[in-house]
Amino acid sequence: MAESISVDMERIFLGGKEHHIRTGCGSVSVIVYGDHDKPALITYPDVALNHMSCFQGLFFCPEAASLLLHNFCIYHISPPGHELGAAAICPDDPVPSAEDLADQILEILNYFRLGAVMCMGVTAGAYILSLFAMKYRERVLGLILVSPLCKAPSWTEWFFNKVMSNLLYFYGVCGLLKECLLQRYFSKEVRGNAEFPESEIVQACRKLLDERKSINVLRFLRAINERPDITEGLKRLKCRTLIFVGDSSPFHSEALHMTSKLDRRYSALVEVQACGSMVTEEQPHAMLIPMEYFFVGYGLYRPCYFSDSPRSPLSPSCISPELLSPESMGLNLKPIKTRVSMQI
Repeated sequence: MAESISVDMERIFLGGKEHHIRTGCGSVSVIVYGDHDKPALITYPDVALNHMSCFQGLFFCPEAASLLLHNFCIYHISPPGHELGAAAICPDDPVPSAEDLADQILEILNYFRLGAVMCMGVTAGAYILSLFAMKYRERVLGLILVSPLCKAPSWTEWFFNKVMSNLLYFYGVCGLLKECLLQRYFSKEVRGNAEFPESEIVQACRKLLDERKSINVLRFLRAINERPDITEGLKRLKCRTLIFVGDSSPFHSEALHMTSKLDRRYSALVEVQACGSMVTEEQPHAMLIPMEYFFVGYGLYRPCYFSDSPRSPLSPSCISPELLSPESMGLNLKPIKTRVSMQI
């Protein structure tokens, strides 16, 4: 019989301990949840987000929260100045590059005396963690990447980021900027339209964006907009990698490109239908079963049975038979598509 734990959902985001760590490129906030004796899982969010706005949906999903907290101690890393209640960073401070932010993660791991860790990142955060894994391969057990980036920005993305940078510089976190960011994060289905109101997760994210200091967001956005192409380095990446991407994500093709460059023996792709970039918020249940199988390869989790209830978008009939075949990851994860049932 598989082990299970009871999770107090209200305490997941209230019971953690926040650490402010001085690094070579500024102070960074890390919030720690769980048993320090368990393996470490570090998270890194997308632009203008922190653990509350990027991973709340996943950790408020009881099954996923139980799975992660049962196996790991969680270390939520915020980009500099993105934590709750952060003050504006001095404009005279040097703007860290993407590589500086990856090196900063090493300082964080050393501060907590952590060895090899599991990593989970969303879009820009996925890029930072991928870069970290390429530079410090011995410190990464595996990567769980959501709508990841790996190439240098396309002209379209570069221009869009420049528009957002100008909005931040001249107008701060204004309404138009929030609309640009929400398009980056969510599918149009949940953003709403004239006929249907925007969903609660979009409303919550909009409110949390109000707390960001424009200079802090601008600095992270500039680092990401000047990121180098790391495609060639992916070929040398040997840690196991699980990629999620929504088929409505503006970075869908980027995730497919990244998957094609990774060693197929160690990687898997899950495409989530009717979903934007932030699968962790929009369809967190779609992550549950792929993560369960991913962790089996590490001996961290023993799956019991699967529910056919509408709460879970995946059931055995949705999973390719090859998914259950043992290989280098413990199983051979193939690209699969998921869709949440709208029937209650």
